[in-house]
Amino acid sequence: MSEGAKLPAEFSLIARHFRPLAGEGALGLSDDAALLDPPAGQQLVLAADAMVAGVHFLPDDPPETIGRKLMRVNLSDLAAMGAKPLAYLMTVALPPGTDTAWLDAFTAGMAEDQARFGLSVLGGDTVSTPGPLTLSLTIIGTVPPGKALLRRGARVGDELWVSGSIGDGALGLRAARGALPDDGYLAGRYRLPEPRVDLGIALRGVARAAMDVSDGLAQDCGHLCRLAGCSAEIAVQDVPLSPAARAALEADPALLPLILSGGDDYELLFAAAPGDAARVVEAGLAARTPVTRIGLFTEGPADVTLRDAKGGVFSLPRGGWSHF
Repeated sequence: MSEGAKLPAEFSLIARHFRPLAGEGALGLSDDAALLDPPAGQQLVLAADAMVAGVHFLPDDPPETIGRKLMRVNLSDLAAMGAKPLAYLMTVALPPGTDTAWLDAFTAGMAEDQARFGLSVLGGDTVSTPGPLTLSLTIIGTVPPGKALLRRGARVGDELWVSGSIGDGALGLRAARGALPDDGYLAGRYRLPEPRVDLGIALRGVARAAMDVSDGLAQDCGHLCRLAGCSAEIAVQDVPLSPAARAALEADPALLPLILSGGDDYELLFAAAPGDAARVVEAGLAARTPVTRIGLFTEGPADVTLRDAKGGVFSLPRGGWSHF
């Protein structure tokens, strides 16, 4: 963390809360930059995501989940490229009155996921802000040259697959706000998405195109279509739902558009050749992650068509999350 922050007792703050997260090359967070030796024979993969209180998480969410979500949404970007996590840089903009207990819990959550996913902090910055709390993380991963999964590459006739379950993130936000009955599962999925790092690595050489579902299934599928120059059809009845999401939908069928267009799922959406279904399933088993075939890439303009069980078109009132 650099000396740019003007918080009181900044160096004590860094020493107490962030230095324990530092790894090799971070130089104890005592310099303005870090040193990084990339593993031999690997390309670096870099991505960055920011989170703002009241936009990407609820201001009263537990601080340990906020830190972990920050890391996990960035890990999801690595997963979408088939990359292995290596390290990260982080900027923390803290409003006045942020207390030690909050920071203790925030960094404890990050330490827990650092240990699980095998990475550490190299540096970053701590600054003060009048609000709201703003967090940014730049993540670094590695992938063998030429093996990265890209969004570009789907072809007409390819099958469309997705990992895990869809809709938990958007339903979980409603549950966390108290607007949807929940036993804690859906809110937990919103606060702590599961980055599919192992699956991304297992899909190297199998998936022709891939990305993570952060802005909604329909909208993100559209991104793959635009880069492929083709259309896609999704069978709504094949979209995988968790038991909690299915129960919510049975109680209120009007939730279906939210499930199909809401963000924050952080599952992998990918294309595979029609003859590679067995390889896709094998990759899912190797990563201990469910994978489901939900559609097909077709000739036509870069549009996504949702079809119901009778083959009719299911229309959405909105395409997905927009950052602006």
